[in-house]
Amino acid sequence: MTSQTPLIPDNAPFSPEQRAWLNGFLAGVLGRTQVNAPAATAPSEPLLILFGSQSGNAEGLAKKLAKKAAGRGFASRALGLEAIAPADLSKEKNVLIISSTWGEGEMPDNAAGFWSGLNQNGSSPSLQGVRYSVLALGDMNYADTFCKAGRDLDARFQELGAECVSPRVECDVEFDDLAQSWSDAAFSALTGGTQALAAPASEEVSETTGYSKKNPFPAALLENRMLNEPESAKDTRHIALSLADSGLVYETGDALGVCVQNCPGVVDHVIANHALDPSVLVPLPGGQMAPLREALISAYEVRSLLGKTSTDVTAAAFVADLRKLQPRLYSISSSLKANPEQVHLTVGAVRYEQDGVHHKGVASTFLSDRLDIGKTTGVFIHSAPHFRLPTDLSKDVIMVGPGTGIAPFRAFLQERKATQATGRNWLFFGDQHVATDFLYQDEIEAFFREGTLTKLDLAFSRDQAEKIYVQTKMLERGSELWAWLAAGAHFYVCGDASRMAKDVDAALHQIAQTHGAMNEAEAASFIADLKKSKRYARDVY
Repeated sequence: MTSQTPLIPDNAPFSPEQRAWLNGFLAGVLGRTQVNAPAATAPSEPLLILFGSQSGNAEGLAKKLAKKAAGRGFASRALGLEAIAPADLSKEKNVLIISSTWGEGEMPDNAAGFWSGLNQNGSSPSLQGVRYSVLALGDMNYADTFCKAGRDLDARFQELGAECVSPRVECDVEFDDLAQSWSDAAFSALTGGTQALAAPASEEVSETTGYSKKNPFPAALLENRMLNEPESAKDTRHIALSLADSGLVYETGDALGVCVQNCPGVVDHVIANHALDPSVLVPLPGGQMAPLREALISAYEVRSLLGKTSTDVTAAAFVADLRKLQPRLYSISSSLKANPEQVHLTVGAVRYEQDGVHHKGVASTFLSDRLDIGKTTGVFIHSAPHFRLPTDLSKDVIMVGPGTGIAPFRAFLQERKATQATGRNWLFFGDQHVATDFLYQDEIEAFFREGTLTKLDLAFSRDQAEKIYVQTKMLERGSELWAWLAAGAHFYVCGDASRMAKDVDAALHQIAQTHGAMNEAEAASFIADLKKSKRYARDVY
């Protein structure tokens, strides 16, 4: 005898598992086949994925990981560290943390407030019962502070009683493979080693189709124009690349990843100093073979080898110790709305001499000196969701970008004009000399004349005895700048992280104290709230 209805109805006072067992038991006793009994399903394991991100890498990883986790049976969600209070962590069961490090071993901007709260004397939360693991992103070029933010978060979680279920993994700039192995180990640890569900096939496909870092688009160079006058001590270039037929799109604030090559002259110098045969075959990072000279030009980092000598190493052993040559990220200096099928960069060529050795910036001189018009190089879009114009076009925008820091703000102004944004725009720009270093002068002055640019403050540091910088101008305009902020303006900074960005931040705190009638702690809280609400964003390097 077959029944189409369960013996124990869904509204009976039993759990789904209990109903399933009882229906099966009674069906067996009564000789009835249970057809529509609800399947027993285990509740999803909760998982919070937190990210501290400065350039977007950690955020992108966290969001991909949340989708992957959902496909493996977790009830997952990804949040920036600015979106959670340390005290709320104690309510979480499983936490995965992905954090980059920037500056001199500092927390990313969106993690600074969280880190401060995690270390407040007397009010730090207990994390007993929280299970966690950390993925730390860094750059081995900064060996002294490599992955410091991730290390600090890991240590602090343990101090507060959390249980590390899978060891911290530290990644150099090539992080994809390590991130995957870390997440697999963490998933297994959080589920007690039980078999996880496979990720949906659609997820895997979406990450491999189209042009990306793993499959860059061959973009042709359209323009390479000097932005400084010949008498300048600097060499800054406007670089335009074609995106025709690529399908690539970007938003203002994004960065462009550029595949580069080492200078052949530098490579020849390194080979000669190590007494190696340039024609001997050596392995490439992908496993193929190539002559040593070709491999060093296209596949390996060699800048740290300039001036060094050695004659007792084989070519194969020599390249085995080298890092893979990485793409470089540049802030995009164009709006796609104003420049269809093109992407523009503002590139400062780096050249200097140290201890009698001539050094060249790998990417900057590749773009300025060695990539010919019409020739192609691989590119991909690097999303920067933390550095976006306000979606409300009526909001005011304050931009601080000296030198090549002007790049994203040229894009912002093009975008604000194209979208007919009604909010006001204020630019602080500076460099060495107005006569030789006013980058994009004609464009900026045109924006000002037509009203797209409401206010323009210039700081050319070496045109007078006392050096004037963008932060100097900010302080001079403190009262009005504070009025803009108080009325809801968004504040953006782009440029040097080690000095300029810190000086601008200090000036902002001083303005809040002087013109906002705040004490030091109140000003710090105000600035932290600006960051948390995404009204203070930095693109610094």
